[in-house]
Amino acid sequence: MAATHRIAAGSVIAALCAASLAGCGTGTSRQETPAPRKAKPAQAPESAVRLIGDGSTAYTGAQPHLPRPERLRPGQKPPQFVVFSWDGAGEDSRKLFSHFRKVARANNATMTYFLSGVYLLPDDKRDRYRPPQHSPGRSDIGFNDRRGIAATVKQLRLAWLEGNEIGTHFNGHFCGSGGGVGEWSVQDWKDEIAQAKQFVKTWKTNTGMKNASPLPFDYDKELIGARTPCLEGQRNFLKAARELGFRYDTSGVNDQVWPKKKYGLWDVSMQLVPFPGHSYEQLTMDYNFMVSQSGTTTRGNPAMHRFWGDQMRYGLLKGFYRAYDGNRAPLIIGNHFESWNGGTYMRAVEEVIETVCTKKEVRCVSFRQLVDWLDAQDPTTLEKLRTLKVGEAPKQGWASFLAGRPAPAPKGVPGAPAAKQRPE
Repeated sequence: MAATHRIAAGSVIAALCAASLAGCGTGTSRQETPAPRKAKPAQAPESAVRLIGDGSTAYTGAQPHLPRPERLRPGQKPPQFVVFSWDGAGEDSRKLFSHFRKVARANNATMTYFLSGVYLLPDDKRDRYRPPQHSPGRSDIGFNDRRGIAATVKQLRLAWLEGNEIGTHFNGHFCGSGGGVGEWSVQDWKDEIAQAKQFVKTWKTNTGMKNASPLPFDYDKELIGARTPCLEGQRNFLKAARELGFRYDTSGVNDQVWPKKKYGLWDVSMQLVPFPGHSYEQLTMDYNFMVSQSGTTTRGNPAMHRFWGDQMRYGLLKGFYRAYDGNRAPLIIGNHFESWNGGTYMRAVEEVIETVCTKKEVRCVSFRQLVDWLDAQDPTTLEKLRTLKVGEAPKQGWASFLAGRPAPAPKGVPGAPAAKQRPE
């Protein structure tokens, strides 16, 4: 499969290049492995299918398996949210997309898959991509073949039906100088986003797979958030995203604190967590752990593979417990479907999912579900939560800390009381 090598090779380029340093503590992490919960298999929505455009996508009703967000009651302790997300999501011969869908179902989790639009564009149609500041048909992560596109579409369809979110990682993944996304204008970003949507909405036309089943969502409405390549270009992207109706961005670097809005979008940035054995903290991303351990090579010393994976797992778990026992800030984790250093980071992520997602008061959710919950909360409650520092639990306890009665939610906002029915 040509797609196998293109997607796999592109993963390294698609990985984040940002490495942030800060002080961190070391020590061992607690480990628990609760029995996994069985999840119901994905089922198609019952409403009639309404095809969109060439039939690549379709409106099939409300997304299944999305919980209704509820406001915190006075004195109620916030749940511990954990978001597992995947950059450049695509299915190749390693079948990591389908594998982690299975892992999520077994552990009561949903996730966000950031699709690279060029993974739905066959190589022989590459000139249909006109990247900002680059010649037509250029992409730093390649394109796909028809078998790879069919496999990826299948996973996207099933993932959405299971309650997962389909975001975007844009298209050509250009980083650095010479036309990288950090140099793009607001209009460049709008053009890139429009093309990312277009490749999803026309994959049947571009592949000739006229009789294939459509993706079961309207991507213009489904797409509400993104992560920029290499965490670059955020300022102008935010301006474009705000005008296009996006609701969140996860392209920054932050500490483990409660989110706030930036340019009108929820800022759910990547985070810094303890890096065992080091005096600085590490970004919650597989690529950043790898670069700190083996440099830019993806085939480091095999004798170190298990140690490196364990180091990432312990770091993520230390970050989890710091929030779980502390300020309860959502933990944001980003990854790629990759096999770097013998697949040790995929093992580490899977073990973290199995450890944390079935714990009491933990919700492993997509970014969409997280921002739905944030929008449902009383703003004064979120302001209080944001006063808590990294790992800081309320000294007086949660019941006293959030004892104030929240203001009623405005009509139409998730969590608002149902409207009273007028008597007949």
